[in-house]
Amino acid sequence: MTNQITGVNGPITGWLDGHTYLIGLMAYPIRHSMSPTMHNNAFAKLGLNYTYLCFEIGNDKLASAVDAIRTLDMRGSNVSMPNKKEVIKYLDKLSPASEMCDAVNTIVNDQGVLTGYTTDGIGFVQALKAEGIEIKDKIITLTGAGGAATPIAVQSALDGAKEIKMFNIQDDKWVQAEKNVQTIQEKTACKVSLTDLSNQAAFKQAIAESDIYCDATSVGMKPLEDKTLVSDPSWFHKEMVVFDTVYAPRTTKLMEVAQAAGVEHVFNGIGMMIEQGAASFKLWTGQDMPTDYIREIMFTDK
Repeated sequence: MTNQITGVNGPITGWLDGHTYLIGLMAYPIRHSMSPTMHNNAFAKLGLNYTYLCFEIGNDKLASAVDAIRTLDMRGSNVSMPNKKEVIKYLDKLSPASEMCDAVNTIVNDQGVLTGYTTDGIGFVQALKAEGIEIKDKIITLTGAGGAATPIAVQSALDGAKEIKMFNIQDDKWVQAEKNVQTIQEKTACKVSLTDLSNQAAFKQAIAESDIYCDATSVGMKPLEDKTLVSDPSWFHKEMVVFDTVYAPRTTKLMEVAQAAGVEHVFNGIGMMIEQGAASFKLWTGQDMPTDYIREIMFTDK
């Protein structure tokens, strides 16, 4: 039996038989996810006998769902909200980054031993690396303290960032932001600070002193697509990188402001989304995802 997946050049023939490895995505809600399209096309392109399926799983069903990974001998699973923290109690081991983030987005099953990883921060670092930009020795201003900002901060510190200037409003994520600062200080050589985003003078100065500005908040995506945390192009300098983790819309308000400032390196979150998936793909299969091919299938404007 063949599994037909449609790519940009027509149907791709993959495999679906008695030897197929199953990989899941456990979250709620999750039927909207683009991950099955990404991974299943990558499996088919490389001729790998895997399939990737979504399972709508919340905290109430998570224990039995994780147990099913072992019982069914699944190769692993992605994990998204609301399960990224809750899942830790059901795993056997954690990667260093997952321990520091206190979150998991990827589970790998090695003969019944379940290890948790977080690939979101790797996605950020690798997306920049794909553009010829290294994190090492860079000064970064980062807004946010949630599910994207935490692994970005941790992975950047682990990969040698010189300094991370974190900004957040004093909302329910503030405690997590304080924890991020403490963890990075204890586990890495990276200098890190946290400032209330209401201190606009400090925010402006931090950006001026930075090599990279990354917005890891939801500002810029629906229903806030007409909003940005930086509205004045003069805050940016042309030599820096401006990175918005939002990828819908393709060009966010922040990106428009940065482009108006003449910033040369302006990116949305598409590269990060693909690269975090590629990191999970490598953990499960041992092979590199054909990221250029996946980008062409999923994100080329028709």
